[in-house]
Amino acid sequence: MKVIAINGSPNKKGNTFHALNMVGNELEADGIEFEILHIGHKMIHGCTACGKCALNKDEKCIIKTDDLNQWIQKIKKVDGIIIGSPVYYSGIPGTMKSFLDRLFFVSGSNGNLLRQKVAAGVVAVRRTGGSVTLDSLNHYLTYSEMIIATSNYWNVIHGADSGEVNKDGEGKQIMRVLGKNMAWLLKMKEATASKIEPPKKEKKEYTNFIR
Repeated sequence: MKVIAINGSPNKKGNTFHALNMVGNELEADGIEFEILHIGHKMIHGCTACGKCALNKDEKCIIKTDDLNQWIQKIKKVDGIIIGSPVYYSGIPGTMKSFLDRLFFVSGSNGNLLRQKVAAGVVAVRRTGGSVTLDSLNHYLTYSEMIIATSNYWNVIHGADSGEVNKDGEGKQIMRVLGKNMAWLLKMKEATASKIEPPKKEKKEYTNFIR
């Protein structure tokens, strides 16, 4: 089994990276492969709502100026996903938001490539806006019928300078517990795969309230 963590921070070895590694250490201790994909420093175009991913059904975004299509193929093959973000003005940074919008649009338009994968959001913040950002990350996961791993508090860790999150005792425990719970969910899902049939996918119904 394998988990990919998305580092949405522009700083490759910043506090988001450290937080993701705390979760990853627990996964690896349980025999689960772990990899961090750093996208926060890339030039990633925002979604243009062109609808071509739904029309073409080729698991690709029509925008070819970045590596999103390569990342989609990499991410769809793993068993678990962690989306990690710093906090900019009490929210997800622009680059990370563009990545998530297009990743989840393509996934949803192509049969929901991420459905029933084990997932979690992780946030690193200096002072405030952590729970708001975590809530925004969870919007993507809950919409996509993903299985969300939890911890003993909200998945937020605090620190300013790179590595300062290592001084947040409660934050470190949150990440450790998250890693252990995620590993357990992954193993439970694998162990029951041949015994319990998962719910069948339903065709999405759309209802507009303006007629």
